[in-house]
Amino acid sequence: MEHPYWPILDLRISAPPLELRPMNEADQAVIAELLPDDVELNPAATRYDVANERNSRGIVVHQGYWKAYGTWRPEEWRLSFVVLTDGEPIGVQELEGNDFVRLRTVDTSSFLVPAGRGRGHGKRMRQAVLSLAFGPLEAQAAITSAWHDNHASLGVSRSLGYRPNGEMLDRRDDGVDVMVHLRLTRESWIASQQSAGITVSGFEPCRPLFGLVTPG
Repeated sequence: MEHPYWPILDLRISAPPLELRPMNEADQAVIAELLPDDVELNPAATRYDVANERNSRGIVVHQGYWKAYGTWRPEEWRLSFVVLTDGEPIGVQELEGNDFVRLRTVDTSSFLVPAGRGRGHGKRMRQAVLSLAFGPLEAQAAITSAWHDNHASLGVSRSLGYRPNGEMLDRRDDGVDVMVHLRLTRESWIASQQSAGITVSGFEPCRPLFGLVTPG
């Protein structure tokens, strides 16, 4: 059944063997349980004096979900996809636009459960959201960032055609470390033909939410 007021929830990306759909309210507890210990959550998020760190991280997941949809604007948005294989969730892939209407640039972040790693899923789920970004969303560039020692994430980005976009020091736990930034252009993505076999459905009703003019 199509959602009458929030068509974002009807958006789907098929990138065999993966399926991506926007996160919904019912997913929150499931994602909180799946969250690997090595996932870095928003350091600015409020932390509460609860029973254990797992509960605290679960609260951060819920509040992040509510904030993303509650503060959504065409100029600034964050869309979290649940990544599924054989109907089972194995991670989350996020696509974000900051001043998107003007800059036409998206950012990405993600996590996979340990059992889903080392099987090419990280690359495939990024290909899925980039197909949305450079396809219906008409983005001109995609950026991403990772710590200098996150070799898996950096390897995925480079294999997709991202190029170096500078480095900077950033807060990491109680200290600072080097964050590596990368950028992928629309021209490079289209030339790579990596959208082959990936389909996006349910996008047209979402166009106004991204600030895009409806054709015709």
